[in-house]
Amino acid sequence: MTSRAGIDVRPITESEFADWQRALNTGFLREPTLSEEILDTRRAQFTPGRSVGAFDGGRCVATFRSFAQELTVVGGATVPADAVTNVTVTATHRRRGLLTRMMAQDLAAAKERGDVVATLIAAEYPIYGRYGFGPATTAAEWTIDVPRAGLDPRRSGPEDGGRVDLVDAEDVRKLGPELHERLRRTQPGAVSRDELWWKVTTGAVRFHPAFQEPYYAVYRSAGGEVEGMVAYTADDNWGDTKQPLNTARVKWLTGVTPAAERALWLYLCSIDWVVKVRSGWRAPDDLLPHFLPDPRAAAVTTQADWLWVRILDVVRALRARTYEAAGSLVLEVADRAGLAGGRYRLEASADGAGVCVPTTGSADLTLDVAELAVLWLGDESAVRLAALGRVREERAGAARQADALLRTSRRPWCPDVF
Repeated sequence: MTSRAGIDVRPITESEFADWQRALNTGFLREPTLSEEILDTRRAQFTPGRSVGAFDGGRCVATFRSFAQELTVVGGATVPADAVTNVTVTATHRRRGLLTRMMAQDLAAAKERGDVVATLIAAEYPIYGRYGFGPATTAAEWTIDVPRAGLDPRRSGPEDGGRVDLVDAEDVRKLGPELHERLRRTQPGAVSRDELWWKVTTGAVRFHPAFQEPYYAVYRSAGGEVEGMVAYTADDNWGDTKQPLNTARVKWLTGVTPAAERALWLYLCSIDWVVKVRSGWRAPDDLLPHFLPDPRAAAVTTQADWLWVRILDVVRALRARTYEAAGSLVLEVADRAGLAGGRYRLEASADGAGVCVPTTGSADLTLDVAELAVLWLGDESAVRLAALGRVREERAGAARQADALLRTSRRPWCPDVF
């Protein structure tokens, strides 16, 4: 067994990209070897210095990648984020500190660059808390039983003067980016999408050999403005008595108005032969069930943690967002990695603006940097965390005051996986 000191952890070179991809696929239980065509396509994601590997005897045995991202915070401002992805450690090399070494290198570099937070989507829950990440958003998936929904089968389209049209991938690449920008300006937890994202999601660039082309539909308001878009697939499943049993599966649905969301969900439920609609990952307080005459026809299939956040700069993170009430709170933040710990005073004004500065004043709440991330986007309650022993009140009533300042009327949501 090779000692930890004998394993080299470092950014990969372009010539090591194929070996790194093999290790990545092995870690995610995918077919290890990729074709040269797919490898060449995936090189578009290679950024020198931000794809890291662990090498034992010349073979890559662990992978880690990060890329630049923007994250929307409460109030609509954005902060620069270090998006972490492609994290694997080969089964032969577990428990040797490889992830810890790769994570430490990446977070130190992110802090040096001036990123306010790091983000990731956790495949496994127990891993990332020890690195200061906390689950800052939740996502849910619904399955709609269409025959149960109570919809009028004679319905032919939106009743608000708008319309739903099928479009092609080229239209999505033209219309989608601006629509997503409109969404993420108002949705805490949303992240930026680059040009490559739109090419991959529409099949113009193919990272996987078995790409299934989706159908695309857009909703235009009565004034002709694109306010919503959906990508979905459908299976071909028929019962023994020649009854259709088909399911439409939403890959993503973007709506910048409730009217757009309603029109697109009702369109999906109106497609001939479709008896179930799987919503894909949505906000946990999504309006979807209440667009149906019978909300019970939309059953929650899955609900789980989604976007994890690691705060790297407490002052900038708390200054960036807005607040629900005026008030003052002193936070004692513990950070075992030494990146963001300290004592900070948050002053929120009646207009929602916040000022945060280091302080030597007495703390009101003591919490780990991971728990601060859980509270930061407004999804969790400090009172709940105190009951769980994850936040400690140093002043009676401080947790309730934190909720009054930090919680939001609608829950944060990240529409993306990365």
